[in-house]
This record gives sequence, C-alpha cells and structure tokens, in this order.
Amino acid sequence: MSPRPFQQVDVFTDTAGYGNPVAVVLDGTGLDDDTMQRFARWTNLSETTFVLPPTEAGLAQGADYRLRIFTPGGELPFAGHPTLGSCHAWLRHGGQAKSAAHVLQECSVGLVRIRREGQGPRQRLAFAAPPLTRTDPSPTVLAQVARALGLKPQQVLAAQVLDNGPVWLGLLLDHPQTVLELQPDHLELKALGQKVGVVAIDHPEVRTGLIARSNREARAFAPRASAPAPAGDAVAPSLEVRAFAAPIGIHEDPVTGSLNASLAQWLIADGHAPSQYVAAQGTCLDRAGRVHVLRDDDGQVWIGGAAITCIEGRVSL
Repeated sequence: MSPRPFQQVDVFTDTAGYGNPVAVVLDGTGLDDDTMQRFARWTNLSETTFVLPPTEAGLAQGADYRLRIFTPGGELPFAGHPTLGSCHAWLRHGGQAKSAAHVLQECSVGLVRIRREGQGPRQRLAFAAPPLTRTDPSPTVLAQVARALGLKPQQVLAAQVLDNGPVWLGLLLDHPQTVLELQPDHLELKALGQKVGVVAIDHPEVRTGLIARSNREARAFAPRASAPAPAGDAVAPSLEVRAFAAPIGIHEDPVTGSLNASLAQWLIADGHAPSQYVAAQGTCLDRAGRVHVLRDDDGQVWIGGAAITCIEGRVSL
C-alpha cells in the first residue's frame, strides 16, 4: 500500500452537498482491478475513478490522461459526472492539457473532449456527449418496467433504449410531478436488469409549488430543494430527471451525466426539447443538481455543470 493523491468532488453543483460526489484517485498506476473494485465498494459512492497515463494508442491521439470508472457493482465504460469531476480534480492537481481548446480524456468508449465554459465562479466544465445508439424497447419489457415504477400506460409519452456506453431505458413522462412522485420497486428493477432514466418537460405554470404538491418523500425535502439555486446555476431548470440503477447497486443516482447526455440526444433530435436547456436532478434526494445541455451548430451535444472539491488529501491503496 502506498499513499496516493485523492479528491472527492461534488459535481453538477457549485455548492457542496447539493450535487453528486465522485471519489478520484489521481494516481492509479500499479493498482489491479480487484483493488480498484474493492475501493469503489468501500467509498460506497455511485462512482469512484482512477486516473492513469494514456495508453499508447490514446497518447498517439492526444489523450491527456486515461480514466477508469467503477461503481460499487462493477466498471463502467463511460459516465458523465465522474468525467467532469475527475477532470476538475486533475486540473486542480496541476494537470496541463496538450490543447488550449479542450482536455482529452481516454476511457473505455474512446476519447472524450471536455471544455471549459464561462469565467470565474460561473465557469463550468462540459463534455462532448459520446455517440448514441437508440432503439425501441420491447413492449413486454416496457410494460414490466412501467409496473415496477407504478406508472399507468398513458403517463409514458415515449420510450427508447439509450446506449452511449452505459445502457438506460429512457422514459418521457407526462408531467414533472409524475417524475417526482415515483416510488419504484427497486428489487423488481434489479430482477429485470433494467437501469431506468425518467424525464418530463417542465413548464413555467407547473413549476410554482411543484414540490409542495408531490409525494411524501419530495415534500419532506421541499424547504431545502426549493431554496434559490447557487449563483453559478441560476437558470431555472426546464426538465426534471431521475435515474434508477438497481442492477449496479444504486437505487437512485443523484445526478447522472451519461443519462442526461443520451436523453438530450434523443429528446432534441425528436423535437421534444430545445437545443439548449437546464435539467434538474436529485430533487427527491435533497440535492439540487443542474445539468446544462447545449447542442451546437455542428450538432454536437455538450453536457456541462459546475464542480467543487470537498475533500483533498491522500489515500493509502
């Protein structure tokens, strides 16, 4: 065992405690898979990452570092909030990108570009959403998942299987309040082997008092969740998102970059959402995650958010 630089970063917030934390081991050299997985189970966070030198192939393409991403239940080929949080930690630790325009991260899905947006306290990092494959879900599986979520058929407006490394069953629901009221049967979702992302388009007329009218769990958190957003995330959200991932040991993820990336690519392409918006996630977990989405003129979708280091030091591994 040797001491290694370590940070724990809260992502998709600029106020500690309101986003999604990721544990970042900034030097993962020499660690085997079992050690990485054991540490990820020990942190008990949705993701733990290990920063490594690029592979020879990655280096040839200009990669600045390589990232391995673990949940308590296994390794992921890509994940959004660990990408932003690890890049934030790498830069804070003194990392210098080869390009002035972006940081280039190597991971199992390939190379991911990360850019800085804004200035000063409002600065955010944003990653280029990886290519998305999407297909229609099996009607049988869709019906089983809907029952596990307690949804009526008419509450599901559209559904797609979304694959940008992680695979999610994405459901567009009829109302943000429907999203907030869900009380899933996590054991059933685990048995079905389905990670599910749900989203609803918010409208100004339903935002006022939304939490107060939602279910018991959301009402318990209403005073804090309805507090003013941090300065860097002052734009009112226009989508409400929740992510259920029982098959990988996470009942509900607070704020999920990979899911928001695939939702954005689907919803914008099919005309359900505008080319720029802010999504709220984590409301029912007493979080106030804000995910900034932009599709640029070239059709590339960028997923951005603030990040703040909460713990910094060394870890023995």
